Amino acid sequence: MRPIHAEVPNPLKRDNPRVGTLKEIISCTSDYDPEALPVAKANEVIRSFVNPVSGVEKVRVRAALGRVLAKDVVSPINVPSHDNSAMDGYAVRNDDLGAGEPLTLTEIGTAYAGREFTGEVRPGECVRVMTGAVMPKKTGAVVIQEAVIANGKRITIPPGQEPGQNCRLAGEDLQKGSPALHAGRMLRPADIGLIASLGMGEVSVRRKLKVAFFSTGNELVSVGRKLKAGEVYDSNRYTLWGMLQRLDCEVIDLGVVRDDPKKLETAFRTGAAVADAVVTSGGVSVGEADFTKQMMAKLGEVVFWKIAMRPGRPMAFGRIREHGKSAYLFGLPGNPVAVMVTFYHFVRGALLTMMGRSDTDLPLLRAKAETAMRKKPGRTEYQRGILELKSGEWSVRLTGAQGSGILRSMSEANCFVVLGHDQGMINAGDYVDVMVMDGLV
Repeated sequence: MRPIHAEVPNPLKRDNPRVGTLKEIISCTSDYDPEALPVAKANEVIRSFVNPVSGVEKVRVRAALGRVLAKDVVSPINVPSHDNSAMDGYAVRNDDLGAGEPLTLTEIGTAYAGREFTGEVRPGECVRVMTGAVMPKKTGAVVIQEAVIANGKRITIPPGQEPGQNCRLAGEDLQKGSPALHAGRMLRPADIGLIASLGMGEVSVRRKLKVAFFSTGNELVSVGRKLKAGEVYDSNRYTLWGMLQRLDCEVIDLGVVRDDPKKLETAFRTGAAVADAVVTSGGVSVGEADFTKQMMAKLGEVVFWKIAMRPGRPMAFGRIREHGKSAYLFGLPGNPVAVMVTFYHFVRGALLTMMGRSDTDLPLLRAKAETAMRKKPGRTEYQRGILELKSGEWSVRLTGAQGSGILRSMSEANCFVVLGHDQGMINAGDYVDVMVMDGLV
């Protein structure tokens, strides 16, 4: 699998100093056209503009699950701390091995996990050991118990045993002073266990990202009220809330904002004052954006794009300010599917960058198309699909109608079929890029 954005490198972010303003970044972006901006170009601009938030806090290990590591975790000990047995069996001296015939040794004691054998093992002797037990002095190999013949204290081992077998050496997993986990990692259950195995009770993590969001539109009605002609229930705030929760952000719901310049300005100013990022749905299409553009000129630096993609063409991006504070702005289209698609392919990676995450891109895998898929070159399409393993290989079919207002297509899907900017018609049997939705929607 490969990252979704790997096809177009970002010359502004990795090897060059970060440019200060959005205008400067855009001026460095080749073939920039706000009327037909490719997905990769939009992401190039966004990722070059956003910065990780400052602020680090120490939390108890159990509270660190899902948080982003702020500093490398350096092991204060060797792991394992001593040479120990990887199997139940008999610890023997290396110099007793190598004979081409069975060897009989005398058992002189037992070593348990947490209770070591303190005596010295002389030539011709062995010690019964349990998994995890510290290797007795002078021994260097373990013969598994199933391979020996025991007759009282007389233990016969078969030929072919090798020095060092079935032993775990001190520091084999981690050496004292070496990094166990690197900064930028989102801590998973295994990471929590690893930190605890080092005897560490606290860990430094980045502060949680604060994200405010709201929906715009006079036609939107809150859940629970009866619809009038022309009204629709506000589903976008629920999907945005769910997607932000999955990223483990501190979520601030600013509700539904009517298509009124004063109310919109108040909402944007509030978001800039309380959050690191503001995500909106609706109000960025042609015509709708006219007064929004004027407002943004007052509040900060914002660009309006027509992305060469389907669904989700209109989008606004930039930074707004209020009372000395600023927030990145992501203005998404209003159609329910378009909101989710643009969130996952633009906003998600930007927010993870702001969180300090090192893994910001979603991987793709290849699957065989079960049916033909209509596609025109010149835009990237994200069709909703159902991915299954058939006859040992991945196969994908579409959920049905792919309209940007059909939220059911997202609910039924378990993947995006990602059709690239230059691709054309897909025939049945062709292989396509697929992004699995597990953990996303």
